[in-house]
Amino acid sequence: MRTPQSRTALKNPRFRSPLEDRLIPVQARIAAAWTTFMFLYIYVDIFNLYKPGVVDGILNGLVWRFDISATLLTIFLVSVSIPALMVVLSMMLPARMNRATNLVVASLLIPYSMFNAAGATWEWAAFYGISIGIEVLLLVFILRSAWAWPRRTTPSATRTTSVDDELHHTPQQT
Repeated sequence: MRTPQSRTALKNPRFRSPLEDRLIPVQARIAAAWTTFMFLYIYVDIFNLYKPGVVDGILNGLVWRFDISATLLTIFLVSVSIPALMVVLSMMLPARMNRATNLVVASLLIPYSMFNAAGATWEWAAFYGISIGIEVLLLVFILRSAWAWPRRTTPSATRTTSVDDELHHTPQQT
């Protein structure tokens, strides 16, 4: 049985549990969401290959109703590169540019993701509904995180005197 910690232990970082929830910087949260988005994006495309007739169409030079060409594949490459690059950009860009970039790109990708349902039959409604639904939820999370990006507060002592000498920030400073 676990004994409750004293008030002093809860306030002093040296006595915190190693399983403590740490504040995650907004850049890392957004990059994690873009990474999840990319995994889903890729797996949906892979699973789509299992639909009857898709591989036959590809072998016959067609993707959906479009002829496979260098232009089409370039468009596909650009469309998958944008969210892939957002993983890195979310960690590397300065806060102001990062926030604006995430707001713009996530906003543009919501209708683009929904377009994937175009031409789908009711037989595949669950597949597209779940995949597009999760993609849109991730994009909304990115929009919400970027929109609520914490503003700089007055500088204060953020260094702790703990043994591990980690930085601890208030939610407004993260």
